[in-house]
Amino acid sequence: MINWIPLTELSQLKDILQLSQTKPCLIFKHSTRCSISSMALNRLERAADESFNELNSYLLDLISYREISNAIADELSVEHQSPQIITIVKGKVVLHASHNAISANDILDAITV
Repeated sequence: MINWIPLTELSQLKDILQLSQTKPCLIFKHSTRCSISSMALNRLERAADESFNELNSYLLDLISYREISNAIADELSVEHQSPQIITIVKGKVVLHASHNAISANDILDAITV
């Protein structure tokens, strides 16, 4: 189970970068119009275990909040894709993946480095 925090305000991006100094953060960029995005989100949620409690996990509806998605790409220097996960530790991107490369195990490995 992932306790998603809705990412709906541009100001949250600054907060995420600050929070990542003490607790890893995950952003899932989700297209609510895309079946592949829904499948990737579902697969991630099924694979997640209690270890995901160690993350602040944010879910971005990029159809409704495209401005935030663009700001994430610019601020973190990660090319926009959908679906996409971005894992941040101490203000730095330690993992980003999209489509079928999204993996719960890879996320957990990235935060334990």
